[in-house]
Amino acid sequence: MKKKVLSVLLASAMLSTVLAGCGSEPQGNSSASGDSQGSSSQQSSSSQSSSQSTTQSSSATQSSGSASGEGTVLKWAIWDQETTQYWKDIKEAYEASHEGVTVEMVDLGSTDYMTVLATELSGDGSDFDVVTIKDVPGYATLVQKNAIIPLDDYIKNDNVDLSQYAGATDQVLVDGKLYELPFRNDFWVLFYNKDLFDAKNVEYPTNDMTFEEYDALARKMTDTTFGSQVYGAHYHTWRSAVQLFGVLDGQHSILDGEYSFFKPYYEMILKQEADGVARKYTDLKTEGLHYSAAFSGGDVAMLNMGSWFIATMITNLQTGEYDSSLCGNWGIVKYPHAEGVEAGSTLGTITGLSVTKASDTPDAAWEFVKWVSGEEGAAVMASSGNFPAIMTDTVMNLITGLEGFPEDEASKEALNVSNLYLEVPYAPNVSEINSILDSYHGSIMEGTMSIDEGIEAMNTEISKVLAK
Repeated sequence: MKKKVLSVLLASAMLSTVLAGCGSEPQGNSSASGDSQGSSSQQSSSSQSSSQSTTQSSSATQSSGSASGEGTVLKWAIWDQETTQYWKDIKEAYEASHEGVTVEMVDLGSTDYMTVLATELSGDGSDFDVVTIKDVPGYATLVQKNAIIPLDDYIKNDNVDLSQYAGATDQVLVDGKLYELPFRNDFWVLFYNKDLFDAKNVEYPTNDMTFEEYDALARKMTDTTFGSQVYGAHYHTWRSAVQLFGVLDGQHSILDGEYSFFKPYYEMILKQEADGVARKYTDLKTEGLHYSAAFSGGDVAMLNMGSWFIATMITNLQTGEYDSSLCGNWGIVKYPHAEGVEAGSTLGTITGLSVTKASDTPDAAWEFVKWVSGEEGAAVMASSGNFPAIMTDTVMNLITGLEGFPEDEASKEALNVSNLYLEVPYAPNVSEINSILDSYHGSIMEGTMSIDEGIEAMNTEISKVLAK
């Protein structure tokens, strides 16, 4: 791959602060699914602090804009400016490499960001040029409101290669048109505790495991002896951690309306719970045990989780928040897959950029979107320990070169994604679908419904939504 990385980008990277601002994790499911984390951002601030941040950001950037003379000013909607390193990194790198352009960031806060943004763009006085898209349901709202423009002509004229996004852009097409380009991508991998495997003299997980092999390995690692339990696997309470194993074949999605393809994975995981291979969903809900606490406790052999947890592991081991004797010797491999499915197929959530219909400078706004979502922007994202939407050789080397990243080759190879299937692909009614799937997932895992009953309820309720 090309390595078009401007010297100014890496000069500002400062790998000594590479993990600043990336200790919190973006969300496993999209925010529309009702999970506890914010999509592709750090945890939200209070409404008051968000408001103050917006005011401070506006006044500061307006001053810099006026000082820059008669150049182009791009107004950009973001969230959590003070706690998210890459916003500042992107702004400074872009301005340094594009003379006469000032990027004015406006912090709308992460709480209800997409709702606030939709309201802002509904007014006649909106002057945003570029907006950050936090989740797919919010993207759908902006498209329906005609607040953002299709990028297809720009993409064609500039020969942008959409294949570099591993299929993610195909899943957010609206009537064949693309209204955003992703610049951040968080995808799921399998974390594992090497010390636990070494203690049982069991070979580590590999980058090419079927679900049958994964289940057998989890069972091999399990010890149900009271006082010295080892759980072969762990599943967080998000439905992503169970249901979405079923979409890795590329033939299914949460929009199907018929969900029998979930059944084998519910059967596998509920059987693991019954046999002591994994903690019970009901116990996790009752205790409020976070997946990070479970894995860092040193009694979980394997954990399926998003790539954002890599930065958390590195940071918390360096600061001593995690006990290195319990979880310091860790690695990652690619997600397990069904028989016949390509290794490296995984789930993902993207964060994108769009050009607003209200922009007076759409061409300049597009140049910004293209740059941030391209190789130069990807290098900036990687320099702060975040995963960009495209993985060039330079990006890969930046991430795997971070102090604390596992040194084994399998962990480095795990970052190569062959197929990226969005947890939440585009649909006008995706919020309703998410809500229904969440509800019956809980019912199945709690045992108030059988697997068959829960799936039948999903089919019935979502069919009503799709028929509207």
